[in-house]
Amino acid sequence: MTTGLFITGTDTGVGKTIISLGLLRWLRDRGYQTAAMKPVATDASLIDGQWRNDDALLLQREATLQLPYELVNPVALPEPVAPNIAAKTHGITIDIESIVRTFRDVQTKADVVIVEGVGGWQVPLTDTETTADLALRIGLPVILVVGIRLGCINHALLTCDAIRASGLPLAGWCANIIDPDCLRNSAVIQTLNSRIDAPLIGTMPHMERATADAVAAHINLTELL
Repeated sequence: MTTGLFITGTDTGVGKTIISLGLLRWLRDRGYQTAAMKPVATDASLIDGQWRNDDALLLQREATLQLPYELVNPVALPEPVAPNIAAKTHGITIDIESIVRTFRDVQTKADVVIVEGVGGWQVPLTDTETTADLALRIGLPVILVVGIRLGCINHALLTCDAIRASGLPLAGWCANIIDPDCLRNSAVIQTLNSRIDAPLIGTMPHMERATADAVAAHINLTELL
């Protein structure tokens, strides 16, 4: 991990942002200069005349390098729907090459850049491109966040296969218990760990109000450094 990690998930709402915040805190505590990006975000709010996404604002604040918002989140869209749909609704075309240029600029400023994707691995950004295409152009190793709930084994293994098929390395995965009522959580995680050929970098217990510090306490990136 010389330049950063791309964080993706088995779906939307599985905890990509809180895991990204925990990664940033873990790295900061060990003396790394960090930057954060969420290149494309939906469900943005109008703040002082500009569209701003809550998750991107959290990432911006947690990184040691305080970048202008436009570098952290180049594309902020108001509607909480797939980015290609949100962009079309507002007459916007998401320009992946422009995002990659922004990433290359950010990459020169920090030891490690944590880049959080939007939704899952195959979420469409344009009529022809997905989050996977953006990740491939950025070229960072991938961390998969698995939301532990019913059905997650299938989703996780399919996503792992897709990441590997893209040619990007799956650097590791993180288990995030988002449904405390899911039966046999430990057995589910054990099953995944036996089938995912990448390190388990952390297992997050269910937390009603997770913080970067609390998540960092359950993460270990030592194998990736």
